[in-house]
Amino acid sequence: MPAQIIDGAGLARSIRQQCAIRAKTLTEAGHQPGLAVILVGDSPASAVYVRHKVNDCKEVGFRSVLDHMPEDTTEEALLARVRELNADPTIHGILVQLPLPKQISEQRVIAAIAPHKDVDGFHVASAGALMTGSPGFLPCTPYGVMKLLEAAGVSLRGAEAVVIGRSNIVGKPQAMLLLQSDATVTICHSRTRDLASHTRRADVLVAAVGRAKMITADMVKPGATVIDVGMNRDENGKLCGDVDFDSVVEVAGAITPVPGGVGPMTRAMLLVNTLEAAERARAGGG
Repeated sequence: MPAQIIDGAGLARSIRQQCAIRAKTLTEAGHQPGLAVILVGDSPASAVYVRHKVNDCKEVGFRSVLDHMPEDTTEEALLARVRELNADPTIHGILVQLPLPKQISEQRVIAAIAPHKDVDGFHVASAGALMTGSPGFLPCTPYGVMKLLEAAGVSLRGAEAVVIGRSNIVGKPQAMLLLQSDATVTICHSRTRDLASHTRRADVLVAAVGRAKMITADMVKPGATVIDVGMNRDENGKLCGDVDFDSVVEVAGAITPVPGGVGPMTRAMLLVNTLEAAERARAGGG
């Protein structure tokens, strides 16, 4: 029997509706949530992502500010703009679209964002909060994955979870969130020996490696929950994930599609983080 399809688009739509209600309450009290997005350069993919984020803000009643800076922007000019936004009380979240041009240090820019406006969850303060189980902003993609698992009714307590990928944006924080939910977690990566021996043990498999259709049916435990974070193009130019969906759907117990799975949830959790930043600011917490 084919796997249950975990509908990320539907769940994201529900979360946006909830955000709109909370945003309306804040706005009526004179505290409209505000998100600033900075795009440097003319990457078509980045431009699409930014447009989606700005449109999401409009849909739920947030104020949005879009700064589109030229490709040759200096690091100091970008840092100066970040500092201006840090000081702007009408802006509760700051997002700098990555990747940045080679003359700009991503680490320095992320470090310059005020932690209470780090709605991407990339600042070292956010990472430290996640590591120690303290309150802070969670990176949007891993946060969205956890919401998908919750909505699908997946029990993580004592489960074997395998995360493929070790990036600071997805792999590492994803592993920490699964660990906090009492899963037993293995992190795999490009140097892992006999990857399939690890993936076949997984009750929950999260693929976030960025290689089209690398996870095949023979690598998946029957009945496992498979979360596909990948966003790639196949040999025909069609959008696909890290999982060979057509074969794995016949083995897994539940699976996210690409598109319509994790992607919409990443954007939805950005709205949630921004809303929480606005609520904290209203309460005097930042």
